[in-house]
Amino acid sequence: MSYLKFDRRLMANLDESTQREYIRTNRKGAYCCSSIVGCNTRKYHGVLVIPIPSLSPNNHVLLSSLDLTIIQHGVPFNVGIHEYEGDIFSPKGHKYIREYNVDVASSTTYRVGGVVLRKEFIFCHYVNRALLRYTLLEAHSQTTLRLSPFLAFRDVKILTHQNASINEAYQEVKSGVSFCLYEGYPTLHLQLSKEHQYVSAPTWNERIEYIKERERGYEYTEDLYVPGYFDVDIAVGETVYFSAGLDEVAPESLAPLFEEELAMRTPREDFRSCLLNSALQFYYRPDATRGYLLAGYPWFGVRARDLFIALPGCTIYADAPERFYRIMDTVIPDTRAFMNQVGVSKEIQGINEPDVGLWAIWTLQQYAHYAGNEDMVSRYGSFLDELIHYYLRNVHPNLRIDETGLCLIIGDGKPLSWMDAKIGGRAVVRREGYLVEVNALWYNALCFYREVMPSRWDETLDKLLEQVKESFNHVFVNEHGYLFDYISPHTRQDWSVRPNMIFAASLPYSPLSKQLRRSVVEIITRELRTPKGLRSLSPKSDGYQPQCHGTQLQREQAYYNGSVWPWLLGSYFEAYLKLYGQGAISFVERTLIGMEEELQEHGVGTISELFDGNPPFKGRGAISFAMSVGEILRSLKLLEEAKREYDTQTLPIIRYE
Repeated sequence: MSYLKFDRRLMANLDESTQREYIRTNRKGAYCCSSIVGCNTRKYHGVLVIPIPSLSPNNHVLLSSLDLTIIQHGVPFNVGIHEYEGDIFSPKGHKYIREYNVDVASSTTYRVGGVVLRKEFIFCHYVNRALLRYTLLEAHSQTTLRLSPFLAFRDVKILTHQNASINEAYQEVKSGVSFCLYEGYPTLHLQLSKEHQYVSAPTWNERIEYIKERERGYEYTEDLYVPGYFDVDIAVGETVYFSAGLDEVAPESLAPLFEEELAMRTPREDFRSCLLNSALQFYYRPDATRGYLLAGYPWFGVRARDLFIALPGCTIYADAPERFYRIMDTVIPDTRAFMNQVGVSKEIQGINEPDVGLWAIWTLQQYAHYAGNEDMVSRYGSFLDELIHYYLRNVHPNLRIDETGLCLIIGDGKPLSWMDAKIGGRAVVRREGYLVEVNALWYNALCFYREVMPSRWDETLDKLLEQVKESFNHVFVNEHGYLFDYISPHTRQDWSVRPNMIFAASLPYSPLSKQLRRSVVEIITRELRTPKGLRSLSPKSDGYQPQCHGTQLQREQAYYNGSVWPWLLGSYFEAYLKLYGQGAISFVERTLIGMEEELQEHGVGTISELFDGNPPFKGRGAISFAMSVGEILRSLKLLEEAKREYDTQTLPIIRYE
């Protein structure tokens, strides 16, 4: 039975189908993305979207879409779809869709009269090439396919409009044509696997609208250049291949290339296999030696904090330790360069944030759990030592260890933690001073260092560790049984109920008593837990905002004032399982069922960046987010370990083989 399959009823309902998006990447920074019905709803959408560093740090849309027209008896049926000014959809190809399936390759089946045609899509590994396969399943007379490319050649953040600067010239290549619309762009090669007719008929399709951009308060209308179309005859049972890439390819190689790429895919047949596929999408290898994790799609780059938080789940708990080694080997030199004040990475954003090193230590701790302390020390012991002593030296411009032994974060109003929403350069939630998760991480880091590197431990560190534990309880614990989110330099205590205190209850080493950890988890369960993650602010707290939508200003206000963050479930489950043991297993399973349902919603087969704080908890932000996917994968591993410990049965929807 198909796991990710959408029937004609849903596909015909544009209110539903345009809200669901797919993403495929090539591990080199390029991607293809659209709604499942094929209607582009964002300026980021496109069949071939690639990085061009010489032009800008953003990706660039080359081929926006490829309209398909089925012709019989001279009558054309365009099964494409675009939204134009005035909420007008044309053509209305969605009414011909009978099924959409993404278990392996994206597959759309159309029925037009007596014609049944299947279109399949593959995005190639490590090269900038999109492949489409058209198979005619049924037809009662001669059938011709017409393929019309919509070209953009623009930055993903800048819409294009009809202009006189465009280069309309094209070059003939083997079984196709090539274009380069503007100077500085690479040449786009469009080719077919069989003999066809290319008709040059340049035109501008004007006033195409992107509804997601309109909702987000951005410019949302653009014109796209259509240079002409390809006509190719197809017989019943025959397959025709189409390639869009940056270099010319032999037409006869398209069929075996498609099959080769198809064989490399892992079927999406259950919750975990979908997450494994999604985790692989974030992997970014710009060259043969370096590796990174992108923070999310379609607009994020490499972000240091996100990388370290997502790394265990997206690599070692995704059965891909080789990716962990490659990424760590890439990231460690840049982290050392910053700590030694010899440079800040151009590739990794936010490597200078004050808590990044503490998250890096947590990542090493996760690796030690996976591979053992001896292996961790052998590979990364010197890096751990450098991280600990970097903080002890008090050289970070925004963080120092003060007389309490705690980490004190001081800034100039810019966001300095994972809650990084800002307006006018100033943090929406100005968390400065003693931050609860930063100091929970600091205590945990010292304990882990003592555990794995006892030869480097001394009496001074022993005294510091005891001081940190005592100060943590004195500073953060309040009389209501939960923890202050932060204490400002001016002794302001933030009484808001926020999820950051979960780390004091979940980390392998906690400064809190079991009774306090239980109290923290109970309050989080009561006020912050939802089926999609933890709210960033309790509905009972001042400033709670239940929905994260509207303009950028409105969204920035809502991100950390009520929006739900799935990645926090990893630590929440970890704390819950520690406290409640066998009794927590069914609770965690039920919550994960709610996350599994999300695979057919906002980002198909993956987990969104965040959700609204109130029902129906609509997916928002990036359609695929590395921290969300990574921490849910780690949650599945935590659940597996708990089941093994208590020898209980696994729910059939979650398989770990």
